[in-house]
Amino acid sequence: MSGIIGKKIGMTSVFGANGKYIPCTVIEAGPCVVTQVKTLEKDGYEAVQLGFEEKKEKHTSSAMKGHFAKASTTPKRKLVEFDEFPNALNLGDKVTVDLFAEGEFVDIIGTSKGKGFQGVVKRHGFSGVGGQTHGQHDRARAPGSLGNSSTGARVIKGMRMAGRMGGDRKKASNLEIVKIFTDKNLLVVKGSVPGAKGSFLFIEK
Repeated sequence: MSGIIGKKIGMTSVFGANGKYIPCTVIEAGPCVVTQVKTLEKDGYEAVQLGFEEKKEKHTSSAMKGHFAKASTTPKRKLVEFDEFPNALNLGDKVTVDLFAEGEFVDIIGTSKGKGFQGVVKRHGFSGVGGQTHGQHDRARAPGSLGNSSTGARVIKGMRMAGRMGGDRKKASNLEIVKIFTDKNLLVVKGSVPGAKGSFLFIEK
């Protein structure tokens, strides 16, 4: 999939042509620089590596400085590979929001917000035990039985229990592009996308 790297700015809302209120997410998409072109002969597969957002040279290793120097560009903070671009790209080329069109549908990949250690009601949607009467005390949000101990007195793999929640790679599919601001490199897409404000996003055609 061809695409571009972006950053989540935040959410807003617009009114559609039919007068309906549409919640939207604003994304700063690119411009991205082509930092490497991978070929079938040399790398075993075809892809284009894009770099996004400036990074200080003092925070960049010597090896990566040489990598960016080949593309005649400054160090970048985020590198991601895409493929199947409509036009052939070379080192140093720029990919902008012109890759997309208003009304087009895209998939957006991001890292969901971390929630920390959570119980089964929030993490897995357990309903809990109904009512607080008959000496139930504080068992309403407890997970309940963990299974049959006769199978070796162990917890079966995959058991839904309390634990760390969030911080996972998530994909939101078929989001409509409502508006494109080419001069500011902004995409406005319908609905919400994974991740917190300021987090990196991968927008795929």
